[in-house]
Amino acid sequence: MQQKYPLLVILGPTAVGKTQFSLEIAGLLNGEIISADSMQIYQGMDIGTGKVTVQERQQVKHHLIDIIDPATEFSVAEFQERVDLIIPKIISQNKVPLLVGGTGLYIKAVLEGFLFPEMKKDEQLRDILQQEAIKYGNVYLHQKLREVDPELAQQLHPNDQRRIIRGIEVYQLTGNKLSVLKKLQQKVPARYQALKIGLTREREELYQRINQRVDLMIEHGLLSEVKKLLNAGYSISSTALQGLGYKEIIAYFNGEYDLNEAIRILKRDTRHYAKRQLTWFKQQNDIHWFNLSQLSMPCLLDKTIKLINKYKLIRS
Repeated sequence: MQQKYPLLVILGPTAVGKTQFSLEIAGLLNGEIISADSMQIYQGMDIGTGKVTVQERQQVKHHLIDIIDPATEFSVAEFQERVDLIIPKIISQNKVPLLVGGTGLYIKAVLEGFLFPEMKKDEQLRDILQQEAIKYGNVYLHQKLREVDPELAQQLHPNDQRRIIRGIEVYQLTGNKLSVLKKLQQKVPARYQALKIGLTREREELYQRINQRVDLMIEHGLLSEVKKLLNAGYSISSTALQGLGYKEIIAYFNGEYDLNEAIRILKRDTRHYAKRQLTWFKQQNDIHWFNLSQLSMPCLLDKTIKLINKYKLIRS
């Protein structure tokens, strides 16, 4: 049986401190970082995505940052394909690949594969389903899902409109039940010899860091960055500009609320996003978690090196 490539994975919620830690550990391991962030792939979107700086990229080589135009669609399957090409190249140079980020689906696709069928985006179908929810209510849409995928419907609350629509979309566009695809996904063997390090903090400290990060984004020119993207003609409905930090500022520019309210909403939504990230990652039982509210960076580095040695991640 072919030996799997080793991979160090560093994950956790936004603003927890993944960048600092990944730079430190990559320096110790002679590693290169592969970004697992669904927003940092876009060019010209630096401040709102908390992108690593040019200086940090000179310190440690980074992959999959600034790779596509904000108007370009980018799928999870494409991310997996690119990572699968990058990892062997890093290892061939006797370096250690590190997959770092907070986009859980990207990380899952790399480690477990991506069985979900490729679907062309069908805005018309999605719009029809959303309009049905508005006209007839969420319970109606939930019942529609129950007719095609009762198992998935059983798992979802009628108000979980986004996932309900996703389930209906998958069935109508591919003929596959999302619940069945998820079961198949769980049976797929691991694709890499991965060691997963999860970073967290006490909730209040994490939320304070998120609030401070948003304030710094505003201070460093987030408004100018968003305005530049809009002036360049990018659609406000694109996936890129619907990201956190962009849609709130666009709404401010459109007069939906004032700047203070835009900042308040951005902070609130980022806190909610961090909570969802943690919920996603906490469902996995093979992550080694470290609380940065209780652990110094030197101590974290030492514990990580010990784990790397224990699991023989680095081949001599």
